[in-house]
Amino acid sequence: MKFDSLESIIDFAIEKEKEAVAFYSDLATEEAFSGSKELFMDFSREEQKHERLLKEYKSSGFTQAMKNYKLKWIKDIKRSDYVVELEYRKGMAYNEILMLAMKREEQALKLYNDFLKQADTPESRKLFKILCQEEAKHKLGLETIYDDYMAKMGD
Repeated sequence: MKFDSLESIIDFAIEKEKEAVAFYSDLATEEAFSGSKELFMDFSREEQKHERLLKEYKSSGFTQAMKNYKLKWIKDIKRSDYVVELEYRKGMAYNEILMLAMKREEQALKLYNDFLKQADTPESRKLFKILCQEEAKHKLGLETIYDDYMAKMGD
């Protein structure tokens, strides 16, 4: 995906984060799995933080908090690599919802890695590294929850 400016990349990313907030918020209100409401609300709040980070970068530039953000490697257990594309439908099985969420986080990570390649300043590269790390954490978290759930189910 190519964009003509950093501003257009940021605007696109903000829209994607808004979509993620809505996705997790909707899951939290529509699905009745034990403990999942708070899990999905937590993910929604995380995506809201990403949206704020992008808006802050767009309006104020590279902040001290961004400068102080510590980057670290997040391992990839690659569960979502083996998941087919799914579309949400009300009442789908919990493991399917987790697979859908994992795949969405994988796609977000890929998007931010693509943006990282297009970034042309040290500050914009750090911004996209931060967002890559955040999405990688979400992906790992969901993959771990999925593995734990499937183990409980005997799989």
